[in-house]
Amino acid sequence: MKTIATCVEEILVSQPFLEDALTRNILNYSALAEELRGEISKILRKPVKSGAIMMALRRYSPPNEMANKIKLRRVLQNLGDITVRSNLSDYTFKNSNSLIHSHLKMLEVIKKDSHLFYTFTRGVHESNVLITTSLKKQIEECYTDENCIASQDHLSAITIGLPQNNTKIAGLYYQFFKRLAWKGISLYEVVSTTNEFTILVEDENVDKAFSAIKGLKN
Repeated sequence: MKTIATCVEEILVSQPFLEDALTRNILNYSALAEELRGEISKILRKPVKSGAIMMALRRYSPPNEMANKIKLRRVLQNLGDITVRSNLSDYTFKNSNSLIHSHLKMLEVIKKDSHLFYTFTRGVHESNVLITTSLKKQIEECYTDENCIASQDHLSAITIGLPQNNTKIAGLYYQFFKRLAWKGISLYEVVSTTNEFTILVEDENVDKAFSAIKGLKN
């Protein structure tokens, strides 16, 4: 049976920004309780009092919050180098039987220059190629038989080095996404390996995004 406390928990979990503001004590409990009263009354199918909701809000505590916060803070303080690469282009191709052969052709083109930026990500229905814009001609030749769903120029990549134990920390990527969202920065693409995390943004947002990511280390 659902209670006011479980309703409050479900709402907060589904709205991370709200939960974050609550745990930082920057919300007015009385005003929030009144705001949630109608939704919780609807869920429980009976009238509820704002005072009861406010009590549930004050008692709410995310599971393992303190222990994970300490680990999270330590990881963020030990983020590796933050590298910015500009003049990038992004292509999205529909998956096909010949797509991997097109990818191999492109690898032959770039294998002699280790400084070129190139990523290939295969999804269920489509694949993504991110590459230095100067190689647009070559990629369009190598993938000439493929169905290009979308392409975008004037992109920049910000790559963050992650500590080796990052895979054990809950909510690490959320910290990046939250900070960028608060700054109003939309992401064009996200690419990651075990110890590197790369976001792709339009050139006009790169300085703002870099500043936001760097701020996480403080």
